Amino acid sequence: MVLSFDSISSRLAGQRLEEPPVDSGIPAAVAMILRQCPGDLEILFIERAAHESDPWSGNLAFPGGKVEQGEEPRQAAERETYEEIGLDLGTARYLGRLSDIAGANLPVRVSCFVYGVHGTEIVPVLSDEVGDLFWIGLDDLLAAERHITATVSFADKELEVPAIRLPQPGKPMLWGLTYRLMMDFLEIQT
Repeated sequence: MVLSFDSISSRLAGQRLEEPPVDSGIPAAVAMILRQCPGDLEILFIERAAHESDPWSGNLAFPGGKVEQGEEPRQAAERETYEEIGLDLGTARYLGRLSDIAGANLPVRVSCFVYGVHGTEIVPVLSDEVGDLFWIGLDDLLAAERHITATVSFADKELEVPAIRLPQPGKPMLWGLTYRLMMDFLEIQT
């Protein structure tokens, strides 16, 4: 399935945003970044660097982080994206946002903002918080055989979670908050 930035923007604008309770955790914001490729749409993911103090160490994510005091969530997503991967979203096309979600295992409330870029606009400069950056095609994310239940470790617990097995060898499963945001996006678009 090939979607255009116009159709994505229209579908995002047409959804009713749902918000978790305001007291559902520390506010954070992420950027889902899309690019059009011949025959497919690709979505940018980061693999978080291994850090003992990071509960999401080594997991897949969208660029983003904590909303600072006096900052709007969209500003935080754009600032964090620049800090983590060197991409200025001021040059990207803003397509819309997803409903906020609350963390299942940690007290965090995540806002997700969706942007479109052209492939030649990305020259990543990774911060020490990011171990890798890569693109995954929408067709791969939609492939039924990639949707599994996986056992993951989080906060010294083993969890059975819905996940997507990515086509890149050696990459962790897509699960947790990023998986939930990805599934929300796919549901709106399909």
